[in-house]
Amino acid sequence: MTTFDERESAFENKFKHDKELEFKVNSRRNKLLGLWAAKLLGFDGVEAETYAKEVVASDFVEAGDHDVLKKVLADFQAKNVDISEHRLRKQMDELLATAKQQIMTEVKI
Repeated sequence: MTTFDERESAFENKFKHDKELEFKVNSRRNKLLGLWAAKLLGFDGVEAETYAKEVVASDFVEAGDHDVLKKVLADFQAKNVDISEHRLRKQMDELLATAKQQIMTEVKI
């Protein structure tokens, strides 16, 4: 294997690792968001955990965060929880930072 091939392989492995890490962080953020939203919706215990799983699953509908945002906003509107899209996006950003910190302490880099 040439040096070029080794570098190419290393870059491919790093890209794969980064994408896996990004997936884990986004999934964790969505779970945390689901638990946060569940509390505002009046869910607790198993019901809150189930709702958090629904939020995580909603991320697989389309690329990006729009599907998660859309689901949680619709659920808030259905239960008359008064939260703006801006506030929800801000919460998502805050939870993304929390999720990244949690994942990075769990994963040995």
